[in-house]
Amino acid sequence: MATEQRRRAPSFTPPQVLALGFALLILVGTILLALPVAHEPGQRLSVVDALFMATSAVCVTGLAVVDVATTFNTFGEVVMMLLIQAGGFGIMSLSTMMFLLTGRRIGLQDRLLMQEALGSFSISGVVKQTRTIIATTLVIEAVGAALLSLRFLAYYPPGQALYFGVFHAISAFNNAGFDLTSHSLRIFNRDPFILLVVAGLIVLGGLGFTVLQDIGRQRRWERFALQTRIVLIVTGGLLAAGTLLILALEYGNPATLGPLPVPDKFFNAFFTSATFRTAGFESISMGKMAHAALLVAIVLMYIGASPGGTGGGIKTTTFAVIILAVRATVRGTEEIQVMGRRLPRELLDRAIAIAAMAMAIIVVVGGLLLVTESHVVSDPGNPVTIADVLFEGTSAFSTVGLTTGVTPHLSIPGRLLIALTMYIGRIGPLTAAVALAQRRRERAHIEYPEERVMIG
Repeated sequence: MATEQRRRAPSFTPPQVLALGFALLILVGTILLALPVAHEPGQRLSVVDALFMATSAVCVTGLAVVDVATTFNTFGEVVMMLLIQAGGFGIMSLSTMMFLLTGRRIGLQDRLLMQEALGSFSISGVVKQTRTIIATTLVIEAVGAALLSLRFLAYYPPGQALYFGVFHAISAFNNAGFDLTSHSLRIFNRDPFILLVVAGLIVLGGLGFTVLQDIGRQRRWERFALQTRIVLIVTGGLLAAGTLLILALEYGNPATLGPLPVPDKFFNAFFTSATFRTAGFESISMGKMAHAALLVAIVLMYIGASPGGTGGGIKTTTFAVIILAVRATVRGTEEIQVMGRRLPRELLDRAIAIAAMAMAIIVVVGGLLLVTESHVVSDPGNPVTIADVLFEGTSAFSTVGLTTGVTPHLSIPGRLLIALTMYIGRIGPLTAAVALAQRRRERAHIEYPEERVMIG
């Protein structure tokens, strides 16, 4: 009887387990952030706002409908920090850490879930890989926290400098973008040390743990795996292109780079290019940037970080596969070749599916925001624009956390919509990629005749 009941018990697929795990973590975070004990005296947070903030923290996004520094007390800020850390680790890495600490045996089902969460090609070595991820994260965050804390001593008392250093290091490495200054990092836009340390943490978190592990193990370009080389080339190219475009488009803007000395213009352009890759910090005001610069931001946010990292977006490798496929088509070759390797055609199918789904979600969310926020966002003389909602939708889906000023003024339907978008952005691409990766093409019993249609 017991065996029969076990057979009839509902079983969840790995993507469903991961999605439910994130949802449960968001629920716990919502309850904790809604408690009065988490708020500063005189502050009150509604359940919707608590849900929004918990979702943004767990999905390492950084969008906020309230100011973290003035709304939450130390307890609430620590809850936010732990939610960011848990969201950055991922559900299975977090579970594995608990298994290791409690001495519980990690079974086959747990290893399968870890394989799916890590995007690994094999179940072999996933526990060791997860241990490495946890250790790497803690070491990088510790180094970042030490550097930031030392620099913050120039601005804050020792205790506050240490606390700020730890919080911002965790927020930066996990590409969350939450801050405790009420002004993001705009008050430090003439301090290149802080900008470069935070940008470095953002880039390292966005590279992906597989890439970091490969770099640490191989240490030579020719020995790196193909994915590592593609990620490094695309990341470097996007950072450089973003820096130059932002510098050119915002150089004379009196509300952004204009008043800064030339060296600080460059540092802030580089920092902004890095933060567009799903981090969410600001050293210059997003709402005062030119529309051309916002378009650059939308493109960079859409591409996002790399697989296995703490950032969102369609991922650098997805973008690279599509570009390589276009190059192959232009050259008239059937195979997608790069660096002496041939990529399987199914990778292109998955890349196109992910890119198309992401674009569709962003457009739908933007359209809905135009409806729900038309009478709510901003003042009557400065209504919400298509650029605003596309920026907001892309920022939410790609778990970036930047806004042109829309987020704090969102209506309740708008807040729920953006919260859902952040959740889909953290879960959707992962589950879609896993589902597509697991599909095995079976030859149909009926083979239909082939016919062409005109393209282009």
